[in-house]
Amino acid sequence: KQFFLPKFEAEYGASHGLDPAADFAGYVRGIVPATSTSNEVFGFKVMGWYLEDFLQRLRQAFPKKESDRALLESIFPRLRYLRIVRKNKLRQAISKAKALQSGLWKVQSGNAATGEPVFDFDLIHRCLEETREDERVWERFFEAQGITPHTVIYEDLCENYDVTIRSTLAFLGVRIPHSLRIEPATVRQSDRLSEEW
Repeated sequence: KQFFLPKFEAEYGASHGLDPAADFAGYVRGIVPATSTSNEVFGFKVMGWYLEDFLQRLRQAFPKKESDRALLESIFPRLRYLRIVRKNKLRQAISKAKALQSGLWKVQSGNAATGEPVFDFDLIHRCLEETREDERVWERFFEAQGITPHTVIYEDLCENYDVTIRSTLAFLGVRIPHSLRIEPATVRQSDRLSEEW
């Protein structure tokens, strides 16, 4: 989840008795144990477009670290970096444009569209440029910090979900029974409309 996207922090904080606006350091320290799984795994998602803001807030809350990598790894012990990349950037841009218009970012139980998507070349083009820039932000960050993330190709995830997830869990050091059936919690948004666009 995006625990460190400002527009979501107040809600996450309130549900765990934390106040990110008054004490961001306390929020960061508190959200980890509050939302970790029973086997002590804490995961969070950060998009490229707000990475620098997130890092800046961490630098202010936890000063005196020599690099962003050192800062992150001091706050989140045993930190592992996962990167999801989509090969087909145009399809990614179309999905984003549809989500912006419909308000539906994940197809899963309880989520419903709030608008009807319509073809908008300029919006798709803008989403394509934003997608490319987000990827460049992460490339620069990983290169500057000397980090080689575990990369998941979105198309591989869709094509062979079980194998991709098992590989990712192995990278994280999370053991699961071989007999456990792994299925997606969400449904692909691509549809006939995506093909037309």
